[in-house]
Amino acid sequence: MSTAHAQSCDTRQSTSLHDRLNTDWHERGLQAFTLIVLAHWAEHILQVIQIYAWHWPVPEARGVLGYFFPWLVSSETMHYAYALVMLVGIWLFRPGFTGRRDHLWWTVALWIQFWHHIEHGLLQGQIVLGQNLFDRPVPVSLVQLWVPRVELHFFYNTVVFIPMVIAMYYHMFPADSEASGQKCSCAWSVPQTAVAA
Repeated sequence: MSTAHAQSCDTRQSTSLHDRLNTDWHERGLQAFTLIVLAHWAEHILQVIQIYAWHWPVPEARGVLGYFFPWLVSSETMHYAYALVMLVGIWLFRPGFTGRRDHLWWTVALWIQFWHHIEHGLLQGQIVLGQNLFDRPVPVSLVQLWVPRVELHFFYNTVVFIPMVIAMYYHMFPADSEASGQKCSCAWSVPQTAVAA
């Protein structure tokens, strides 16, 4: 980050954690959140590789953590908790995306993750109530009626990740008209008009 850009950022002292996460701590917070997202997505990628490339039976394809801790994969509470962490994380960092394009794509990720969270909520609800939807032998989400669980949740994680990446790109490389509105240090390159402001 250039010194000129740092001076052009909003330097007022934010009092709440939410404000700090979207100004002073936005860059570091997003980096930590991105590591969590990537680690989880890598687990889903490995699970798909285990099934389709290595031809492991689905119950044995548990990713890295699930290989050593099988209860993690079978725990609906863990899956619901991660979906909730993702939803809260995307919502929490949303105000820091101040440009038109980065805000739009981050919001798209938020809405997709909201639906993903609803699907996990349905699964968790069936566990809690002890009653599966449509008299299925195992808990089932709505879209899972047509798409197998492993493939569905790989898809969900992918379609949440893609708009997040697009939003991050626009946030890190803002347009001239949007750079001056950023209140964080996330931009890698600052257009000359923003530096001159």
